[in-house]
This record gives sequence, structure tokens and C-alpha cells, in this order.
Amino acid sequence: MDKFDYTVETTKSVDEAVAAIETKAAEKGFRVLHVHDVQATLAAKGFETEPMKIVEVCNAKFASQVLAKDKKISLMLPCPISVFVEAGKTYISALKPRVIADYYPHANIEEIATEVEHVILALVDEVN
Repeated sequence: MDKFDYTVETTKSVDEAVAAIETKAAEKGFRVLHVHDVQATLAAKGFETEPMKIVEVCNAKFASQVLAKDKKISLMLPCPISVFVEAGKTYISALKPRVIADYYPHANIEEIATEVEHVILALVDEVN
């Protein structure tokens, strides 16, 4: 199985990177469904952690195509992009959509997943 993530270091802050992801996702035909502030959520429960946000992005056309093949693919949707701080450095990390095809080989979504992966990895590179 291929490495499931694509991770790059960025000079942007977490908030700057998230804002850039929101802008770039829209330019690429993806919608940001939600931004989870993991640090704030954990802090509310008494757990301290470094800054982390998870940006959920989705393209309705691609989502519809893969869900028509197998509804359980919904377990891996929408596409998550994490922005986090680790050891004082900020990273942007995306799940590689082609990995989804590995988990659902019977669904024959390799072509769709590859197309989405090209967009997501380009998004990460352009944001960086």
C-alpha cells in the first residue's frame, strides 16, 4: 500500500495556512465543509496540545461518483487536510485520495481517486 499522506512543512502559521487552503480549495472547485479546531476542542476537555486544525474539503461531482460505486466510501469522505504544529514547525498534511481505492478495490474508483489526488496535492503545494 502506498504511503497514505502527503505532508509538507510551511512557513505559514496554522491560521494563515487554513485561510490559504480555503481560498485555494474554492479556486479548484472544492468547497470547505468545516474547519475543526482540534486544539480548542481538546482544551475544552482539559487536554493541552499544539495548534491543529482539520479542514474538510469536498467536490460534489467527485463525491457523487465514488458514492455511486460504494456508499461505505463515505467513511473516508470528505477529504481532510490537517494543519498542525509539531516541534515548533508548521505542517500541512493531506490524505492521498488514491489510498481510498486501495480500501475499496471492488469499487473501481482508481481513475477518480487519481484525479482528485492530483488536485489535492497541487492545492497543498500551491498553499505552501
